[in-house]
Amino acid sequence: MRLKVLIPTDIVIDATVTKIVAEAENGWFCLEPRHIDFVTALVPGVLYFVDESGREFFTAVDEGTLVKCGATVRVSTGRAVCGDDLESLESTVASEFRALDDAERVARSALARLEAGVVRRFLRSEESA
Repeated sequence: MRLKVLIPTDIVIDATVTKIVAEAENGWFCLEPRHIDFVTALVPGVLYFVDESGREFFTAVDEGTLVKCGATVRVSTGRAVCGDDLESLESTVASEFRALDDAERVARSALARLEAGVVRRFLRSEESA
């Protein structure tokens, strides 16, 4: 099977795999090459897969959508972080997602200031009219 994990700005994984394990809203499931086609919503968690040589890989994903069509499995998610083992993945997720949360907080604050400025200008223009 071909696994592609996509985030809005990049392709995080593009690999040939023999097994995928992920978590949907109704629980964990496993995909192997002859599995039927389907679509499911993923919950935030760990996506686990095995490559052709038998090596295991782990990817932390935010909520998203998994689509299996034929021999291709595509996962579309807002955020994804790869790791070779769960321990290193946990620390990577903590640091990367914390940095993203800080950047989002700064962006939201700047947007709030811009919105407040627009409202003030609008109110001033109504007063002078």
